[in-house]
Amino acid sequence: MKQYKDFVAEVLPHIRELFPWDAETLLEERGDEVLVVDTREPYEFDAMHIERSINVPRGILEAACDWGYEETVPELVEARERPVLLVCRSGSRSALAAYTLQLMGYREVYSLKTGLRGWNDYELPLVDKDGLQVDADTAEAYFYTGPRPDQLPPSAQS
Repeated sequence: MKQYKDFVAEVLPHIRELFPWDAETLLEERGDEVLVVDTREPYEFDAMHIERSINVPRGILEAACDWGYEETVPELVEARERPVLLVCRSGSRSALAAYTLQLMGYREVYSLKTGLRGWNDYELPLVDKDGLQVDADTAEAYFYTGPRPDQLPPSAQS
């Protein structure tokens, strides 16, 4: 039986990943040409995200990339020839999303290796839903909460 980590491991050899410092360089050099897509859930995005990123949760990604769906995100549909940087908390959802976008014809797709955790560790800025800068220590506490006891396997709950 495959697990989540197995799916992520399978796509990694087929995608391009950027460390936070490389992503920062890409954003500095190519500016607004780069579309930053945060694949986390809306509540996660509202808590903190990279400024000027858009939120397209992993669960609606395929429909968001095509015309004619309630989930369609025109800016994303039209980005097939633009650089697209996909981000999530740790780099796993964004890796799966990068693979999907490549299959859908996107030409220059990157996944943020280490995710927003690494972005914050590298002391790059994050903003909340109101555009206010999030303190790095607050972000660290948010990103490293870990699973609740009921989310652990029964053998680990004792």
